[in-house]
Amino acid sequence: MSTIEVPRAEFLEVATEPRPPRRRRVKRKTVNTIIWFVVLFAITAVILYPLVWLVFSTFKPSSEFGQNPGLIPDNPTVDNYVKVLEGIGGTPLWRFFANSLFIALMAVIGTLFSSALAAYAFARIKFKGAGVLFAAMIGTLLLPFHVIIIPQYIIFNRLELVDTYWPLILPKFLATEAFFVFLIVQFIRNIPRDMDEAARIDGAGHLRIFFSIILPLIKPALITSAIFTFIWTWNDFLGPLLYVNSPEQYPLPIALRLYNDATSTSDYGATVAVSFLALLPILIFFIVFQRFLVDGVATQGLKG
Repeated sequence: MSTIEVPRAEFLEVATEPRPPRRRRVKRKTVNTIIWFVVLFAITAVILYPLVWLVFSTFKPSSEFGQNPGLIPDNPTVDNYVKVLEGIGGTPLWRFFANSLFIALMAVIGTLFSSALAAYAFARIKFKGAGVLFAAMIGTLLLPFHVIIIPQYIIFNRLELVDTYWPLILPKFLATEAFFVFLIVQFIRNIPRDMDEAARIDGAGHLRIFFSIILPLIKPALITSAIFTFIWTWNDFLGPLLYVNSPEQYPLPIALRLYNDATSTSDYGATVAVSFLALLPILIFFIVFQRFLVDGVATQGLKG
């Protein structure tokens, strides 16, 4: 058995070949990490500053607004929360919260039910004009809401539904939210049709397939739609302003207007306090369901 002899001089050259210093690499990586951390911290601080300012301003008396633009109040007080909890115009604060919660929950239920059914029809049922109707539905996304305000108000006024919650809730049960219909359609199209065919062989119809197979599999899309519907409805100002006239039926966005009267002195402290309280349900709702929102976005690109 023969052996290969390596000249000693060549072996020493290979063995003594210089290597890049490891400490310099680690140091450069640490510096890059610190820079990214500082940049992300600065961006986070800029984004969260309005929220932090809102929290601290709830403890400012109304006299400090316009005189103390800083973050920390000079004379902190809790009188703003006391005024807010007492209500305004003879209506307690909890009534405004209950009105907003009722409208938002009914909007979520109506949007999920009607959008899911419409999406199933577009994604699974073949009928004449499906492509044209789907394109027309997508086209409504380009239609500003302000264009249909007047004809929609005339319709509800003739039906004597003004000063009720029906104009705010009824359209949600008629699949008028094209964005959510389109979102759910994409989820349903990613589900293999083999499941439908297997269920149809067992004698299942469209309703059975929808409720037993499709509906559980589009849970991420439904939760995503529920989050956005709740937030948009909770913050809606124009709709209740048009259709709700009785103060005891006002939701929170309209109730905020009562603390600022153009003809008299505005209570800025109470306005800021009730604005922060109105923001809490949205924050809680988003924190609870953010995991499902991330799952819905993450699974959007997956094929079955």
